Amino acid sequence: MAMMPERVKYRKMHRGSRAGLAMTCNRVSFGEYGLQSLERCWLDTKQIEAARVAISRAMKRHGKMWIRVFPHKSYTKKPLETRMGKGKGPLESWVAVIRPATVLFEVDGVPEPVARESLRLAATKLPMRTRFISRH
Repeated sequence: MAMMPERVKYRKMHRGSRAGLAMTCNRVSFGEYGLQSLERCWLDTKQIEAARVAISRAMKRHGKMWIRVFPHKSYTKKPLETRMGKGKGPLESWVAVIRPATVLFEVDGVPEPVARESLRLAATKLPMRTRFISRH
């Protein structure tokens, strides 16, 4: 099941701004190791889920994993071969707005080589450059 908010006040949102660095959620807070973004992007629900599955399989369901991002923003898309005008398009999906320095995933309870490999596999599923960081 794709991640999405239970309810929102308005279904269709403005595009918003992705400028600046992450002021919150930029340190490893819960686990021992983390995956930090180096670029800005919109992270789709399918990409978050694919990375989550890659981490849990690589850790063989040992240890604990935290997902530090959530797709709060909706985005719309017009159907193909549609003329311009006639209002905003239908809802396409939900995205998380990612700024540089945002910690995306954290893991704990596994040795560092296992954590490094599982986060590397998750990074291949994401549309941006990332880096492995440690709490220490």
